[in-house]
Amino acid sequence: MALQEELKVQGDVLFKYRSYFPLLFLVFTLGAFVYEAAHENSWMSCDGYWYISLAVGIFGLLIRIFTVGFTPKNTSGRNTTGGQLADELNETGTYSMVRHPLYVGNYFMWLAVAMLTADFWFILAFTFLYWVYYERIMYAEEAFLRNKFGQMYLTWAEGRPAFVPKLNGFVVPKYSFSLKKVLKKEKNGIAALFGLFWLFDLIRNSIQAKTFVFLQNQWFWAFVGSVVFYLIFKVLKRYTKVLEDGR
Repeated sequence: MALQEELKVQGDVLFKYRSYFPLLFLVFTLGAFVYEAAHENSWMSCDGYWYISLAVGIFGLLIRIFTVGFTPKNTSGRNTTGGQLADELNETGTYSMVRHPLYVGNYFMWLAVAMLTADFWFILAFTFLYWVYYERIMYAEEAFLRNKFGQMYLTWAEGRPAFVPKLNGFVVPKYSFSLKKVLKKEKNGIAALFGLFWLFDLIRNSIQAKTFVFLQNQWFWAFVGSVVFYLIFKVLKRYTKVLEDGR
């Protein structure tokens, strides 16, 4: 099989199962985190460093929110088992700056968690593996879009970086911002981000104290708030039509 076809096949498989990548990443991150905590890495006890890490994660979340909120129906979704999906080509908003803005947002959200290890080499390794992993997914997505939209896609893609956004040439979004779509699509990410920070704080405190420690601190209450937020909109989505707006 030629490399071009091989990358396409790998990308399609990784796209289908990309929701499992966070689980694998989490296992290795927890291992690195426990190791650093056991060796009393001073950065892990610095609240300021944790807030900086959280800011990085929120930055990634905002990229996703701004991207998803302005997209039309059946694009930029979390579909996995159904394969690639795109009713139309996204060309405006964040897509006018970079071809894969959602994966840029994902990177910063997971970078925030990787930063909690306070291990430079682990963070660097994560960045490299993230690129290798998502490069194949991006390749498969672009092959799908090129096949479906032809020259329209090639014209749009020209001059737009795959992953590192260009800071000029922003095009105002074609659609109005849909808060309902954001609430439907991004509630999982919000709960996961704050949940992981609380979990890692719980592990850090317990390792440092050499016994199980449960604190009702800011990380705990942030996690509780995110869970309540998630459950409210999960119920609304499942049992009502409040979040239905055509997009």
